[in-house]
Amino acid sequence: MDSIDSLPLFPLSLVLYPDEPLSLHIFEERYKDLTAYCLEHEVPFGIVRADDDEERADVGTTARIDRVVKRYEDGRMDIAVRGEERFRIETVHHDEASYYTADVMLVEDEETTIDLDLKERVITQHMKLLELAGRTVRPDLYEDVDRLSFVLAQNGALESEQKQELLEHQNENERIRYLIRHFEAIIPRIEEQEGVQRGHWARSLRDWLAPQDNRSCPEDFGANLTHLRKGRREHGGISGSGSRIR
Repeated sequence: MDSIDSLPLFPLSLVLYPDEPLSLHIFEERYKDLTAYCLEHEVPFGIVRADDDEERADVGTTARIDRVVKRYEDGRMDIAVRGEERFRIETVHHDEASYYTADVMLVEDEETTIDLDLKERVITQHMKLLELAGRTVRPDLYEDVDRLSFVLAQNGALESEQKQELLEHQNENERIRYLIRHFEAIIPRIEEQEGVQRGHWARSLRDWLAPQDNRSCPEDFGANLTHLRKGRREHGGISGSGSRIR
């Protein structure tokens, strides 16, 4: 199993999947430093989920900067990144850099043959979910995809905790089964709603799902920017090898 030493860490209140595009607005000084380092050395950084209680996950995804969309006079940046490989944190460091780094092991899937019946079933469910949300169903979304589960999860109306759990599964069939159970639970509840309440469900789903063009980074970052929150994390980061952010 491959490893990466001193991977720059970027804790966020979200889960990034392999091959998933993400737009970030960089404004904290330490993350300006992190971004500058990654651009100069052409290396990825690690996005790891950290919730409001300052707990952080041990499994995250490396992200590579596709492009700098905009630079501001005060040093802030809008960047477009894309998820690459999953990793598990082994040891966390806070040495000379202003941001935290970690020695990580890359997470690989178990070798398995995809269950085509499961695949067809989850695609049908996902198309139904998109229809209920008033989204355009795009058949190309499901074509030529190595790990379908990660693509569906980007637009699967999953809570952050559920997305993290799915990320940590190392078997594609198990991830598909996870999504099937999830869709079986939420789709009937949505279908039961009528009138205004049904419309409320659709609006909530649209807010819950990723942008319609989730397979490419949008030119207009507008409402799609993910802002790092100040406050608790402004003077901290990942601390030690445990699961707390100080």
